[in-house]
Amino acid sequence: MNHLFEACLVALTLTTGMAPSVAAQAMEKGISVELPVTINAVPMPDADREDSLIVSVTDNGSLYFGIDPISPAALAERVKSSLSNRAEKNLYIKADARTTYVNVVKVLVAVRKAGLEAPNLLTAQRDLAEPGTLVPPKGLEVLVGPPSYSGSEATVVQVLNSGQRRPTLKINHEQIPWATLQSTLRQRFQNRNEKVVLVKTAGILPYADVVDVIDICRLTGAKVVLVTPGP
Repeated sequence: MNHLFEACLVALTLTTGMAPSVAAQAMEKGISVELPVTINAVPMPDADREDSLIVSVTDNGSLYFGIDPISPAALAERVKSSLSNRAEKNLYIKADARTTYVNVVKVLVAVRKAGLEAPNLLTAQRDLAEPGTLVPPKGLEVLVGPPSYSGSEATVVQVLNSGQRRPTLKINHEQIPWATLQSTLRQRFQNRNEKVVLVKTAGILPYADVVDVIDICRLTGAKVVLVTPGP
């Protein structure tokens, strides 16, 4: 029987500067965080199962596997053992929008070490439902890969600290405005059989900013690979 997760607060504002209203998500009881807000997330109803595997990252960087505190060093083995006897290798990352991205990278590195290359990032939604209405969990599907991805047609999006409210964006080392990220990617993907975006970013950035980039990249139909340290 599912439990109801607390209503997720909005940690990312719209480009207009107004905070959007978000419907409460039904989710297995666990650690409370303020999820980043997305537009292009897909339904992930399995995240609400009692036996779902959820790694949470709080705003101060504390890690939890389910409701148990865990260290980054122990996380890889815990994930590996938990997935070993499961037919479906699904794992969900529930990270606070306010935490720095480096704290999420620790989870991504552990996930890779455990042999899982496709975690799911849970997010809050800009849904039109009435406040307090329960909606299924949603999130973004991503891949986790090394700095040198094997895809022959990969496009690199760098998210760099600018010292301003918004990070600086570069596509293959060419700086672009945030407003043109989607259109620039669509143009690059014309007549390509494989649409892949490698996201490289500074760990000191807020997680919400990185999710914002992933959200836009997913809108183009591209696979998003989050580049992490390691071979």
